[in-house]
Amino acid sequence: MGLTLELVGIAKSYNGNQVIRDCSYTFPAGGSYTVMGPNGCGKSTLFRIAALLEEPDRGEVRYWRGTTPMAPDINLRRQITMVFPRVGVFNRSVFANVAYGLKIRGENRKLRQERVTEVLSQVGLAHKAHQPATTLSSGETMRLGMARALVLNPEVLFLDEPTAHIDNTNTEIIEACIHQIQQERALTLFIITHDPAQARRLGGQRLLLQEGNLTVWEG
Repeated sequence: MGLTLELVGIAKSYNGNQVIRDCSYTFPAGGSYTVMGPNGCGKSTLFRIAALLEEPDRGEVRYWRGTTPMAPDINLRRQITMVFPRVGVFNRSVFANVAYGLKIRGENRKLRQERVTEVLSQVGLAHKAHQPATTLSSGETMRLGMARALVLNPEVLFLDEPTAHIDNTNTEIIEACIHQIQQERALTLFIITHDPAQARRLGGQRLLLQEGNLTVWEG
């Protein structure tokens, strides 16, 4: 049974500018949600709050497994992963970058090898496993970021503009990866995009963040 996310009266301001105001929404487990909205409307802020990376000024972020509320502890946080528009990499191989999260969680070498090999194939980077990560293109780096998230088998995955400033070839690969995630992985998926056509291609429920609140987008 997956994790349901409930936002209750979320509010957030920066320097007196309120970007999120009394935002409440429930996202049932296992769904795919694409969030749109104008620049500066607070989409990334809302994602960081929902991913437990930032505290709201007011309101609550609640995760539920069925009808059981989850404590916001390390066990819950390990089930939530967010990929940012700019992915930082270590000056090591692509394989080592993806394996790092598993290594610090104490997973054994055999399991790391199997899972890293699997996700690199999924994102189309298997042939670059031993290449220095710092030599990847921007599109490949985003795919590396997705691989680092997927290898942890999260129950909730946030993708913040995964194709921003990326060429068409890598955009197509990333969208194909997202479709594969939707079909094959039992997780709750959140995506930010500025592109209405991409939102339609990705499917799932489309939402609009405007004036600090989420509404269903019928565009």
